[in-house]
Amino acid sequence: MKLRQTLLGMTLAAALVLPASAAEALTVNGENLWDQAGARLVEDTTYVSLRAVSQALVPGAQVAWEDGAAQVWTEDVTLTARPGDQWLRVNGRAMYIPGGVRLEEGSTLVPVRVLARALGGRVDWDRERGVTLTPGNGTPDPAPYSQEDLYWMSRIISAESRGEPLLGKLAVGTVVLNRVASGEFPDTIHDVIFDRQWGVQFAPVANGSVYDEPTQESVLAAMLVLDGARAAGNSLYFLAPELTDNHWTMENRTYVTTIGCHWFYE
Repeated sequence: MKLRQTLLGMTLAAALVLPASAAEALTVNGENLWDQAGARLVEDTTYVSLRAVSQALVPGAQVAWEDGAAQVWTEDVTLTARPGDQWLRVNGRAMYIPGGVRLEEGSTLVPVRVLARALGGRVDWDRERGVTLTPGNGTPDPAPYSQEDLYWMSRIISAESRGEPLLGKLAVGTVVLNRVASGEFPDTIHDVIFDRQWGVQFAPVANGSVYDEPTQESVLAAMLVLDGARAAGNSLYFLAPELTDNHWTMENRTYVTTIGCHWFYE
């Protein structure tokens, strides 16, 4: 199975989408906490109060506001949610939130399914009963990627886009994953990076910078793109026109977008 299918599943699971006619219910252990949890639909995604749902899923969870972010501590989890970020930090890992962490009326809101993944709970939904949350073992769901994939993804992102904004780093990671999913390229992140079928595909492989220690933001970008974040659409190629004399991509592929100094092509 191609990696795209796995990541598509993660992207869809990042938010629980409810039709407007669905029951407004958020049930935990038989109790409807919809109002208590401040549950609401935000662009068709069910957001809930971080404090209320964390303590419902893991009784005894400690919640506080520190350094501009909501913090949750349990026996097995340290979680940080900073309003405006498109991720939760969970035990050092980043979980992707397409619509970002929200702060409304003093309450930190996150998508219910992402929070359940972070705290080991399970989410079920149907039109009649709404959302049902089932507490689990209190530990985060396993990451949808291997440490080897994270190792190489963070290094190629850092080597190719160290000076680019986070969006540009996500776009480079997206190109790698789009190639993994394409029948034109190898089937793993490592093999895409080191592909030599038509010559070296990425300059950092040729100059050795792919082996350099990645920046912290590059590691974050790698975690996010492996958790479902995407940028630059279906791009399979990118280049910095001012830094190369090889314009084959510009002359033979369809332009998608420009982010920072990189131009992206399908």
